[in-house]
This record gives sequence, structure tokens and C-alpha cells, in this order.
Amino acid sequence: MSFRKVVRQSKFRHVFGQPVKTDQCYDDIRVSRVTWDSTFCAVNPSFVAIIVEASGGGAFLVLPLHKTGRIDKSYPTVCGHTGPVLDIDWCPHNDHVIASGSEDCTVMVRAGPASWGVAGVTPLGSLSPVSPQVWQIPENGLSQPLTEPVVVLEGHSKRVGIVTWHPTARNVLLSAGCDNVVLIWNVGTAEELYRLDGLHPDLIYSVSWSRDGSRFCTACKDKSVRVIDPRRGTVVAEKERAHEGARPMRAIFLADGKIFTTGFSRMSERQLALWDTENLEEPMGLQELDSSNGALLPFYDPDTNVVYVCGKGDSSIRYFEITEEPPYIHFLNTFTSKEPQRGMGWMPKRGLDVSKCEIARWAWGHGGRGEGPQTPPNLPRPPLLPGRFYKLHERKCEPIIMTVPRK
Repeated sequence: MSFRKVVRQSKFRHVFGQPVKTDQCYDDIRVSRVTWDSTFCAVNPSFVAIIVEASGGGAFLVLPLHKTGRIDKSYPTVCGHTGPVLDIDWCPHNDHVIASGSEDCTVMVRAGPASWGVAGVTPLGSLSPVSPQVWQIPENGLSQPLTEPVVVLEGHSKRVGIVTWHPTARNVLLSAGCDNVVLIWNVGTAEELYRLDGLHPDLIYSVSWSRDGSRFCTACKDKSVRVIDPRRGTVVAEKERAHEGARPMRAIFLADGKIFTTGFSRMSERQLALWDTENLEEPMGLQELDSSNGALLPFYDPDTNVVYVCGKGDSSIRYFEITEEPPYIHFLNTFTSKEPQRGMGWMPKRGLDVSKCEIARWAWGHGGRGEGPQTPPNLPRPPLLPGRFYKLHERKCEPIIMTVPRK
């Protein structure tokens, strides 16, 4: 009688998470308490940005990655918004440029003084406050509060809850507001490239670009997931009632064009689903997790095809491998910590320490994104890398390193 394998083979079955030492965390940070299902944290290889509580308006911290330990209460912030900041995103093409969206209906973009020339920008004094904003961060971080954005992008009539940069085209930014409008901007000229109005009848929960940037998918309060061609301004695919529950859901594009969603069932159980955009009638895979009420934030690693799922208010990160064989969504493992997370940041691959087999680095705002050390030329590069997270607790940010053990 032949022996049958009962355990699925996977290179990532033994991926494990490890928090950094206490002195490598960012302490005494008052993470935002605003009721919005954002990550509250953005990281790149140079900085970690965290949305914080602020009186008289909205603000976020921008810290050089090496500035760990206790953060003084007087540390300068980016504080040009008049309402709470809801979302932030680092430009993938310049580590000193960050965009922010706020309850004051504005999107702002900021960048470092010598790092980015923005030609043809409308003078700030001539713009109304109902717009996204772009900020420029100095080489060594902030030495004084930053109140003047590089660009203010005018167009939304209600609060702006989503800002996300185009993955391949420089200076192209997408914003989505509670006016149910998606705007795509040329940040270099402060011009509106595309206005997508009338495609969403209700609040937009999430937006995710496809890997080549030709399309994006949205999750909406009407329970529909839509795939949109921004150049044509049309919905090319739509799945109504992707998740039956009334709580927020999210959708992200995978590298092969499929869509991964998180949401709730009619009985308020949290769910994961995988969809083929060529046939959205039924999900390729559907899994129920638990009955907690925190929104599930998915983070995707296209190099390993692993999706990390973090629930707001949870104290764990669950990760799943997406494959071509049924049931398509394969549970790998769970990283668990003692404290619940308020938000989460995901480090891009170029910020990982490949000599240590990092595949993901996270920061929990118990949040951030940044660029880390490069591999010395005399060390071999491991073929596969997971990542690093920045977990936000109530008053600190804790990096979590995901590692594939070497044989």
C-alpha cells in the first residue's frame, strides 16, 4: 500500500513572524482614533509615516526609519490639513514624496526640496480647501512642522478617504472621496486627468491598481466589486453582492489579474474570496474565518503569491498562499502578538534585508513603509523573500519581520 501525502507542499509553509526588540520600536505615538478603515500607516525604505491624533486639524508623523525609541511629543508633524487625515501613501517613484487625504475634503502632496521638481503647479493661495494634497519630506526628516504642501489637488466635494499612486506612471495619483467620485491626477501639473463620476452609487471602501496600472478595482458600500478602465471611464466587469454582509469589504488585484476580496457574510462572519475577472458569477475560492467585527486589511506579495490578512482590533496576522489548484486559497500560518492592532504598514521589497531571508516587514500602530539595508555584494541573494510589517498599537509602532527559514 503506497503512502499518500496529506500535507500540501509549499515553500512558505514555515514562514514565521518575529517582532523586533523594544528599542527598535517607535514609542509614545498617539495613533489616530478616527473611525475610518484605513491602514493609518505608510512605509518606504527611508521613512515611516503614521496618522496621529491632533488638535485643531489633521496631522501625521514622518519618521526616518532609524529614529526608533521614544518619540518626543514636540516632534514636528505634517499638519496642513484642517480636518483629520484619513489616508496616506508614499510615491513608489520617490521616497520623499507623500500624498494625504483628509476629512477637510483635500488631497495634499509633499516632497523633499531637492528631490522632486513639480512644474506648472497652481499657486496654493488660489486653490480651495476641497482637494487632495502632496507633501515633500526633507532628506533627513522634519526639523519643524510642515504646513505647506507642494501640490493641492482640487476636485472633491466631500472628505477624501483614499489616495493611491499609479504603480508604473510617474506623478499620477488616484483619489476617492465620500462624494462617490474617483479622480486621477497629474501631480506634476496639478491637473485632473480623469473624473469617474456616476460609476459608484455609494461610498467607496477601497481601490487597488492592477499591476500594470491599466485598470483598477473598487469595493463599494453597495456590496459590489467593480473593475474599471480609467481611460474609457467604464466598468469592464462587476460582481454584485460579492459579500452579503453590511460591514466594509476590500478588494485587491493580484499579479495574474485575479481579485482577492475580504468582507462579511450575511451572518457577520468574516470572509476571504478569490475571483476570476473573466467570470465573476461565482468565487474561485471562499473561506470563512471567524465572527469578529474588525475590517480585514489584505496585503499582497506578488513575488511569493502570499496574501497577509490583518484584522483591525485583532492581535494576529494570518497569511495565505494563492495557487492555481483548488481550493486556490491555502492557509499557511498565523503570527500572533499580545496587543491588538490599530493599523498596519507594509514595507516594499526594496526595503527588506535579503541577507536575512526577509520576505515581509510590517509595522503595527498598536503603522509605516520604508527602504532598508541593501545586500552586500559578497552575500548571495536568496531567491524568494517574504516581507516586513509595521504594526500600530495604541501608543507605539512595532516592526514585524516575516522570514522564510533556510534549509
